[in-house]
Amino acid sequence: MIYVLIEREITSEMGSTYEDAAHKLLTNAYRTVGFVDGQTFTDKDNHLRRFTLPQWQSDLHWQHWYTSEERRAQMAALQPMLCREERITILELAGAC
Repeated sequence: MIYVLIEREITSEMGSTYEDAAHKLLTNAYRTVGFVDGQTFTDKDNHLRRFTLPQWQSDLHWQHWYTSEERRAQMAALQPMLCREERITILELAGAC
């Protein structure tokens, strides 16, 4: 199992629009083979910083979703709402090496 920490910072005027688009993106990820679970978070001190933490069965499952045409199309719609590129960190449980 792996976790993928996705950090995004949205522009101040796109808050509600971002929420709808991000929800659609996560809903589609839920339907993808290999997706286990996911949560979303807002930075307590900066409501424009958002974090998504999906859990995937393997790096291969994540890569399949990450490079899918569906995700690329949805990210193309989401990108104009972001201040910068999303930041992705692949995590695994400590001791899983």
